Amino acid sequence: MPEIVSALPTVIDIGWDHCTTLLARYRLELIRVGDDETIPGSFWGETEAGIIGHIVYARDDTPVHSLLHEAGHLIVLPPERRVDVHTDATDSIDEENAVCVLQSLLADQLPGYGRDRLFADMDAWGYTFRLGSARAYVEQDAEDAWVWLQRRGLIDPDRRLA
Repeated sequence: MPEIVSALPTVIDIGWDHCTTLLARYRLELIRVGDDETIPGSFWGETEAGIIGHIVYARDDTPVHSLLHEAGHLIVLPPERRVDVHTDATDSIDEENAVCVLQSLLADQLPGYGRDRLFADMDAWGYTFRLGSARAYVEQDAEDAWVWLQRRGLIDPDRRLA
């Protein structure tokens, strides 16, 4: 697991209401887990968000980028396929790439967060991309992911959330 940087903004920093409202747009439920409890459905463990079905699990100390990434995995799936998801959403490189791009769009929907902060958080957490940073990937190397998202009706031709 990559080293977790403690200065990453967390769900409590952004506000549960903002996060809950954003996920609800995609028919996802956000469940708050107690501070010392294990997060159900967390692939990475510790403070990282978890997913089971249409539910995203997080604690106050869950990094926002983790919440957005795991929620992104559920958002890209049709509702009828979400029921089968538990912890590990995909083994598809194309879907993983699309989720990384999607989370950058979702970040702009959270007041006080935004894609600039998301990119810094992704780099600090340890995401790796050919061009060396999350920003470079999304802006210069993710054409296939943008097309993937548009074909599924998740973004419009101007690369905005649909």
